[in-house]
Amino acid sequence: MASLLQGFEEVQLVKPVGKTVLTVTDSAIRFNKATAEVLGFPAYVKVLINDKTRQIAVTPTTAKADNAIKFSKTEGKQAASVSIKEATLIEAVKAYFTLPEAPEGEIAYQSVNGTAYPESKTVIFDAANATAGTMKRRGRKKAA
Repeated sequence: MASLLQGFEEVQLVKPVGKTVLTVTDSAIRFNKATAEVLGFPAYVKVLINDKTRQIAVTPTTAKADNAIKFSKTEGKQAASVSIKEATLIEAVKAYFTLPEAPEGEIAYQSVNGTAYPESKTVIFDAANATAGTMKRRGRKKAA
């Protein structure tokens, strides 16, 4: 006897996470809030690079781990994207991106959408899919 509910699927109450995005500039690497959400808002992460596939992976770690990078605040406290200004990391990641020339007063960047693996708490960004652009500088204007 066929079940009355055969073929039905449960409605998932977990809201889908938005697109995970990595943005690279000369002075910082920025992960959007959706990336922090997929990773579970970890205080520290490891950034891994696959030289052959030109991919960058981010995965949570502990403060004591080798190469741990301070990342996110707790879930309720992380209001916006996460910027990392660790010079060694910026140079390592920037090697996979070609930043365009930026006009005076603007910043060149490349951004790439990531593939989230929530069950593994990992996000992988493929440098080959990056798009380039420029944005206006934020923050205080320099005195002339």
